[in-house]
Amino acid sequence: MVGLSGSIYRHILEVARTLRFHANLPIEFWGECVLAAGYLINRLPSPVIENKSPYEMLYKKPPLYTHLRVFGCLCYAHSKETTGDKFAQRGIKCVFLGYAYTQKGWKVYDLEKQRHFISRDVKFIETIFPFKMVENNTGSTINYDREAKSGEKVQELDHYVHTLDDPPSYPATCEDIILTPSQASGDTLHMHTDNHASPSSQLDTHDTGPIDSISTPSPGDNPSRRGTRQRKPPTWHRDYDVQLNTVKINSSPVVNSHPSVESAISAAKEPSTFSEASRDPQWREAMSREIAALERSGTWRIQDLPSGKKAIFCKWVYKIKYKSDGSVERYKARLVVCGNRQVQGIDYSETFAPVAKMVTVRTILAVAASRHWELHQMDVDNAFLHGDLHEEVYMHLPPGYSASSPGKSHADYSLFTLRRDDRILCVLIYVDDLLITGNDHDMIVAFKSFLAASFPVKDLGRMKYFLGIEVARNSTGIFLCQRKYVLDILAETGLTGARPVSFPMVQNHKLQSDTGPNFSDPDRYRRLVGKLIYLTLTRPDICYSVHILSQFMQCPKVAHWEAVLRVLRYLKSHPGQGILLRSDSPLTLTGFCDADWASCPVTRRSVTGYFVSLGQSPISWRTKKQATISRSSAEAEYRSMAALTCELIWLRNLLRCLGVVHPSPVQLYCDNQAALHIASNPVYHERTKHIELDCHFIRDHIQAGTISPSYTSTSEQPADMLTKALGASQFSYLLAKMDICDPHAPS
Repeated sequence: MVGLSGSIYRHILEVARTLRFHANLPIEFWGECVLAAGYLINRLPSPVIENKSPYEMLYKKPPLYTHLRVFGCLCYAHSKETTGDKFAQRGIKCVFLGYAYTQKGWKVYDLEKQRHFISRDVKFIETIFPFKMVENNTGSTINYDREAKSGEKVQELDHYVHTLDDPPSYPATCEDIILTPSQASGDTLHMHTDNHASPSSQLDTHDTGPIDSISTPSPGDNPSRRGTRQRKPPTWHRDYDVQLNTVKINSSPVVNSHPSVESAISAAKEPSTFSEASRDPQWREAMSREIAALERSGTWRIQDLPSGKKAIFCKWVYKIKYKSDGSVERYKARLVVCGNRQVQGIDYSETFAPVAKMVTVRTILAVAASRHWELHQMDVDNAFLHGDLHEEVYMHLPPGYSASSPGKSHADYSLFTLRRDDRILCVLIYVDDLLITGNDHDMIVAFKSFLAASFPVKDLGRMKYFLGIEVARNSTGIFLCQRKYVLDILAETGLTGARPVSFPMVQNHKLQSDTGPNFSDPDRYRRLVGKLIYLTLTRPDICYSVHILSQFMQCPKVAHWEAVLRVLRYLKSHPGQGILLRSDSPLTLTGFCDADWASCPVTRRSVTGYFVSLGQSPISWRTKKQATISRSSAEAEYRSMAALTCELIWLRNLLRCLGVVHPSPVQLYCDNQAALHIASNPVYHERTKHIELDCHFIRDHIQAGTISPSYTSTSEQPADMLTKALGASQFSYLLAKMDICDPHAPS
């Protein structure tokens, strides 16, 4: 196996080397050369597999070649930026660097702004290579702008989409780099309706044929001569590694039995419109299942819109569901009413969805790990269709659903425990996902059977993948991480080749909202920070950084975007890092709180941070800017103690619901002696009389014996990571103290 893998890597590097030298690309673009080489190798026939390509062996159909272009050639990509100038140029001069993995399009490099992006509208000049500085005898450089041929057409890459088995960004092997083309079809997806619906109801799709290829003659390359002048690389190149042997994904004993986790780096493309989804038979089948479920439950009936009534629109939402090993479980299409068109008091009176807090999820898993409870998972099909809608709502027909008139929609309708003697059953609900645990196997089986008899459900078996969180369990405990989620973000942003860093934010770095130029794509900034917010569910190490970055959503600057990229480079160093809920951990709560006084340079408000563990298992953490300005560091720390006390009291009651009697009092650690004295002293004086009364309730719990405050040094304070940017050594030390680890990393 070592010899085989070595020959595959050698083959990829030989092709990548050829691509680079042919286009005369700088060494900094070696990653794009490797990815393009793997992409092409997977589509070339091989005598080892009966003159078939790896792509054909995997997908049982030959690959398409119409979208292939000469690597490293000059191209012009359509500019989506709106400058307000109608006579401004609409094309961006770029270099073609390969094929996109997360969406439809070609990967190009903007020569002017020195950035990578993906575009579907590209004009290729396949005879010109911008990095080949062809000089004539007089030393003048040929202007390749004038060599562009005006007869070449702009093409859209509409004839293929990517699936979960897309090639990973690294490591690039012959078995990893696979793309799936979408077969455009003109078939009609018929929908079966009840007796109220028109018999002609169906999903209308449009025929989309493949795009004709445009071949451009490739004349022989002119001999080129390199200049003798030494060129200094730009400063942004320092963020990228130029050593081939440094960019790799570490193997892990946690996922050795699931090799597809290693290859599922890039997520499949999820369509955003009905017309796009209707081209793919898998999405058409998903929409068919959704319509059938809606009609089977009597969600609507077709009728004419009464006079004086308004019908609201609906839309399709498409989502790919993944298994715990990263492979595709199913394609899910949801039909939803446009809530932004509904009016409160007319279309609805209140909204509610049974959604459990993630702190509750982590707490239940920590208890299950400590008491060795079983963990099961179930999914309720079309959960919102199993209730009654009391309001009268009129809805337009779904896109692609043909009938003679609009219809009336009738739709919509967190922790539960059951105890019998010393047996306990816990059911946690997150919309339509159920987490079931307890100390009695027969009770779990009986509950699952009862649920299956009452509702259409899917029994997912033992818990492995919950809300995008990977769950791995062994004798040590339960490990939670979002490794695939991190790898998808890195692939989407093109930072798989970036140089990793050891901590997410420069020490004592202060970002402000009014310094530097504006970032050119604020929507991209918001999307990326939003993804990082969800990542904090299992990554308290980036909680403070994400808290700071989320304050600049309205008008992000270039400096803010650079800070986001640094967080991503930190994530690249340990993409599989997460929290370990130990099986030998005692079920005792411990809380740490800290505050950074007047840390906001604009408002001068302080930052609260707290960290709670159940034994050695981290279950709750938070970073938040305080609502008011504190007059001293002691006051800021005192407010932080009050916030932590609220969390500890709630967690104590939650444990009681789970059958865990917590020994009193709960230990609360703070690194400010003055704040501890204020909390223990019931007397109001000049320095504390202005503090809100709700902050003083901590004194009542101390006197009642519920909370026991204690002092800890700043160097031993885990919550210090949640209130400020630390250096590398202190950051690593507190990570280990909080039991945040990466089992994927080599030992």
